[in-house]
Amino acid sequence: MYRMFLIKYAEIGVKGKNRYLFEDALVGQIKRTLKRVEGRFSVTKESGRIYVQAMGEFDYEETVEALQTVFGVVGICPVVLLEDEGYERLSEGVAAYMDRTYPDKHRSFKVQVRRARKTYPLDSMELGRMLGGDILHAFPDFSVDVHHPDILLRVEIRENIYVYSEIIPGPGGMPLGTNGRAMLLLSGGIDSPVAGYMIAKRGVMVDAVYFHAPPYTSDRAKNKVVDLARLVSRYSGPMRLHVVNFTDIQLYIYDQCPHDELTIIMRRYMMKIAEEIAGKEGAMALITGESIGQVASQTVQSLAVTNEVCTMPVFRPLIGFDKQEIVDVSLKINTYETSIQPFEDCCTIFVAKHPVTKPNLNVIRRSEENLAEKIDGMLKEAVDTAELIEIDG
Repeated sequence: MYRMFLIKYAEIGVKGKNRYLFEDALVGQIKRTLKRVEGRFSVTKESGRIYVQAMGEFDYEETVEALQTVFGVVGICPVVLLEDEGYERLSEGVAAYMDRTYPDKHRSFKVQVRRARKTYPLDSMELGRMLGGDILHAFPDFSVDVHHPDILLRVEIRENIYVYSEIIPGPGGMPLGTNGRAMLLLSGGIDSPVAGYMIAKRGVMVDAVYFHAPPYTSDRAKNKVVDLARLVSRYSGPMRLHVVNFTDIQLYIYDQCPHDELTIIMRRYMMKIAEEIAGKEGAMALITGESIGQVASQTVQSLAVTNEVCTMPVFRPLIGFDKQEIVDVSLKINTYETSIQPFEDCCTIFVAKHPVTKPNLNVIRRSEENLAEKIDGMLKEAVDTAELIEIDG
């Protein structure tokens, strides 16, 4: 029945003279996403509307699922396309649509007409009344409710005529690539993939860095992170994953610094490395999955000490989330089951029994002086030897 979708967007519609840039970015992302779907599609932009039309056989469910991963899309409307062959043919087409779409006629409806083509001989109100009357005449079990209808039948008069009543929710947000690039600190946990997803939703291209600590962390832990990156990239597009060998730095910190400060000092050096890689990749911000008070390294005092080493903005989209709220998003984007696989990452293998929760910046700096002999060279080596894995979104 359906061979076309009308794509609705929200925030883009209030943009000014640069609106076309956001629309073009959205069209481009829809085209790239549909390449992973069986079938050929035409994606066109017309007077504030984006249309996706199947050019042959296609899988309806697969196509809708793919469009639901495109940021910037707030609604996906399966549309019936009618040629303008006069009112009688339009009335017949609308009645046939209602008959096929709603076998159970014991429902209320309202007809909403949008006459974008002003040369059409009937105005919107008049056409809506006439079509509603014809539907009632053809199917007396329907009823009209102009305030709270079960079915809102939309008819748009353009060069052709578009009829639809269903709006499938999209993810919302902004089209990818319209708000720069950022570097995600990706672990194997629940939080960081959700953080990457949420920043990508605002139109930011996301790359990632993962801190690997062989032999204390296994290849299975690394593969888990690659799998998480791949799941996030379904939404965020192609991702460059940088795998940093962090073992020597961790052991050096473990040997030279107070054990209750291990976590916070390791986090500071992770941020330094991530920022260095981000700069080389053209990213302008870092992303973490931190949430206030969730663990010792995420108290306000700890976050302030961690932030001190960064010159780039650090985006923390989960900062006010409860854990269950984060889990809910991870279930929605299909990362939860992968995140809970029981492989340790480098943040869990060298953990103090009683980590400091209110670190003092001056004390931490004094502890880091114990690392002065080797740490700069070790940081450079970690950045220079990072493995690059291209994740195709």
